[in-house]
Amino acid sequence: MSSKSISAAFAALLALSAVGPALAAPKLKPQGSATVYRDTTSPDGVKGVGTESQDIVSMSDAMVRDLLTVPELMNRPTPPRIIVDPKFFRNESSEIIDKALITDRIRVNLIRSAQGRMRFIGREYAAAVEEERDLKDSGKVDVGTTGRTKAQAGADYRLVGRIGTRDAVDTKTGVTSRFSQYTFELLDMEYGEIIWSNLYEFKKENRDDVVYR
Repeated sequence: MSSKSISAAFAALLALSAVGPALAAPKLKPQGSATVYRDTTSPDGVKGVGTESQDIVSMSDAMVRDLLTVPELMNRPTPPRIIVDPKFFRNESSEIIDKALITDRIRVNLIRSAQGRMRFIGREYAAAVEEERDLKDSGKVDVGTTGRTKAQAGADYRLVGRIGTRDAVDTKTGVTSRFSQYTFELLDMEYGEIIWSNLYEFKKENRDDVVYR
């Protein structure tokens, strides 16, 4: 082998030895940013055209304030019994939303603000109540401190409603416009009369690449 060939081979070995450790070095992951707490009434840092935290807070607080002015609820000598849960609050919109985020907030704030002038029925927990009643009937547990009733409490009124949206998309720019409307109503559970109704609505535009879960 000529001296030139030996020199070329030696140079190639040196180059490979230099590249090897670099190829074997682990790739460093980019550092994540620190979690930041924000006011729930402030606009989200991640913006889209869907329902965001400030919308949920604003609409639920507005409904609570209005419900506290309904004469059929506030002026009765016997506090009315009300069901506030998401069962009959229908989502007919184009977005996925946890309806309980809204109804839970309305119920909690009504309980705190009504100060006993309304009573709230936990119908979604009826199975738990029935299980306890069966244990009392069988004598496996005592009757507690509040006494027995013939049946679980019936409701006078129930919060119902629906969520609807209308979307428009500009195919040239990719901008989405969404009109959202939340309808809240209080239904008389004996006669079927709607004794109270209110709306919360908003319209947003953006290139909607935000995923709501």
